[in-house]
Amino acid sequence: MKKCISFPVDDFNIFKIQMLNWVNRFNIFCLLDNRHYDFSKPAFECLLAAGSKINIEIQAGKAFDALRYFYAANKNEWLFGHFGYDLKNETEKLNSGNEDGIGFSDLHFFVPEIVRELNDREVAIHCESDARLVFEAILKCPATITESVKSSVVVQHKIKRDNYINIIEKLRQHILRGDCYEINICQEFFASDAVIDPLYIYNRLTELSPNPFSALYKLNSRWCLSASPERYLKKEGNKIFSQPIKGTSKRNAANVVEDEKAKHYLIESEKEKSENVMVVDLVRNDLSRICKPGSVKVDELFAVYSFPQVHQMISTVSGELEEGKDWIDCVEATFPMGSMTGAPKKKVMELIEQYEQTKRGLFSGTIGYVKPGGDFDFNVVIRSIFYNETDKYLSFQTGGGITYNSNPVLEYEESLLKASAMMKVLE
Repeated sequence: MKKCISFPVDDFNIFKIQMLNWVNRFNIFCLLDNRHYDFSKPAFECLLAAGSKINIEIQAGKAFDALRYFYAANKNEWLFGHFGYDLKNETEKLNSGNEDGIGFSDLHFFVPEIVRELNDREVAIHCESDARLVFEAILKCPATITESVKSSVVVQHKIKRDNYINIIEKLRQHILRGDCYEINICQEFFASDAVIDPLYIYNRLTELSPNPFSALYKLNSRWCLSASPERYLKKEGNKIFSQPIKGTSKRNAANVVEDEKAKHYLIESEKEKSENVMVVDLVRNDLSRICKPGSVKVDELFAVYSFPQVHQMISTVSGELEEGKDWIDCVEATFPMGSMTGAPKKKVMELIEQYEQTKRGLFSGTIGYVKPGGDFDFNVVIRSIFYNETDKYLSFQTGGGITYNSNPVLEYEESLLKASAMMKVLE
């Protein structure tokens, strides 16, 4: 088990930049940044795992079984990593045949060499080496992030506007026939021969769109630059909860009155509330598989939270975990998350595979950590840029929940709105 030593921090923002510059030398690392949002009172503002002592990387098939063996050998360690969307092929009898330009594995977790918990006044460093030397090395790093290479990115749409609108209309017909009730459909934006500085682009993205479940994740030549606003699952003691997002309206920061109208629209919209309640019911059903009977409840329904580009409707569902259930059981019972699939889950995942043209991979999967003892917190990987540094392929995906009442043109425009911050930082 790693030793933990704390050091005072004079300036939180400067030290965070220094940490980013310091960690960029590692082939594997994971930064999780709360961006000072108060979601369930997080224990830290920034959590950084650097270097890999041992790891597991595997495709769907027997991934959860392999992870259990890995965890059994490392229960007293911090773990960081991801579950990719296509683990659906293990939780259900499904397949994935669409193109994948990024190449993240379906599952990856690692035991870090060094873990840093950063708060406003101090940083706690967990490591087996001399923590003071690590602290001093960070302090020697630059306090600004400069672009090491000039970006060269030409973003293209994988699905043209008319085709996307046509897909939405076809999905509405599926809903009308009773195949499903609600479905989350996405489109890819991509760039070939792309050159970026991932650290610089991540910093720009999170400055433009500071969201509470941001992540910078590097796995050798593959990167995820995430400004996610959504939590998938969190466990504290025997309590587990999820905070699905369904319902989006565009902000108007330049006009307070219009911005308030946009917020009020979510509160009053039957369409948005119907989407939200369907995913809440799905999450309740998923949590009931691993929670004590009668303990699953809706703590907050239709709550509207404001982010830099959008207002979002977020609900909170919680339950008390059954005895003997661990974090792997929690993920296996609930993955992929309902906010990124729809209902009923298996059928909509079949339709997603049919109508989308890109393998989701890490998109709409999850990145997070597990503490010694088994408490954990995982985000939903959305509002994220993916980059394969070796192949120079860049990709991001956006979309939304479709019901029969969805307007195909407005759904297309919403997908562009969600893409706007990522488009801007790549200009």
